[in-house]
Amino acid sequence: MTTTDAYKYYAFISYNSHDTKWGKRLQRKLENYSMPTTLCSEHGWKRQPMKPVFFAPTDIQPGGLTAELQERLKASQHLIVICSPNSARSKWVGQEIAFFHSLGRTKDIHFFIIDGIPHSGDEATECFNPVVEELGMPEILGANIHEKVFRWAWLNKERAFVQLITKLLGVEFDAVWQRHKRMLVRRIIAWAIGIVAVIAALLAVWAANQPVDINVTLNEASTHNENLPPLENAVVTMTLDNETKTDTVAHVDSKAIFSNVPHRYVGQQIRLSVTCRDFMPIDTTVTLAETLTIDIYRDANVYGSIQFKLWNQTTEQVVAGCEVEIGGYKAVSDNEGQVSLFIPLDEQKTSYTVSAAIPLLDNTIYTPCGENDVLLTE
Repeated sequence: MTTTDAYKYYAFISYNSHDTKWGKRLQRKLENYSMPTTLCSEHGWKRQPMKPVFFAPTDIQPGGLTAELQERLKASQHLIVICSPNSARSKWVGQEIAFFHSLGRTKDIHFFIIDGIPHSGDEATECFNPVVEELGMPEILGANIHEKVFRWAWLNKERAFVQLITKLLGVEFDAVWQRHKRMLVRRIIAWAIGIVAVIAALLAVWAANQPVDINVTLNEASTHNENLPPLENAVVTMTLDNETKTDTVAHVDSKAIFSNVPHRYVGQQIRLSVTCRDFMPIDTTVTLAETLTIDIYRDANVYGSIQFKLWNQTTEQVVAGCEVEIGGYKAVSDNEGQVSLFIPLDEQKTSYTVSAAIPLLDNTIYTPCGENDVLLTE
């Protein structure tokens, strides 16, 4: 059986109730501290060799030095005294130190200074209980969290904690401290990465909720024909989930602008439709970007589909089987006097001169036209 196995507790924490926070923190850190595997192999330790640690609030209520508390002290391999002006004035802390000393285990008493000044002689600042001097205990150094070895207070606290560990385990300070510093560096890096990730996530959320302006340009992709009216007053409609936004493009050189669109829609598929006189309607799905260009095409039938009826004004009858020529293209009226033909887009106009085998009272047809349009003959 090893010396450690002879005790129920690895350490007993003696403290004043005003320092409870530090007592709990120290118990948690000691019990969960993992030692290097090389030292564990060398000394036959478990990976977490300093457990359990007795801390009164987790086992019994603090009070006088009862028989139960004395048994806990006997069952503890070490006594850790949390030193502060509070514990220096505590008779219960003094009794616990005196009792542990009476067991002949003074060398196993360790001091962890969280506040006050060692050997100040001033009751307001003294951190050592007077029992220490009364018992004639050897020179006390103690691990002091306020010892200014490093510029950062938190690092001095970590150093004091490692000092206490090495005294408890009886190993060289540097054997643990160097590894502890590397662990702290890894932890800081992990924290930094975590913080960066959180900031990046917050920025992404912020950016996703910032409104943007969407600019939509219409490009006439069909064959351009200067004889035809230019694009005018195209209505562009954007549908985002259940919301619809509409704007008008006055002419081909202007844009539809949709303001305050949530950024989260950028890169997503949305519905876009365009309606414009003389052009083919568009109803499509596009990937939303801050700048969009949509190709539109003329409806070739508007000015290219020629339909009209030949009507003899004298006889008040339709003229069937009459050959006509429109824009260089020939056609013949059917039995109903109807003339139908199609003129290619690049040759289309808003009006055409019509010639026929018979005299015409009106030789011009205006587009768009349809079966209800009539040219009169003599």
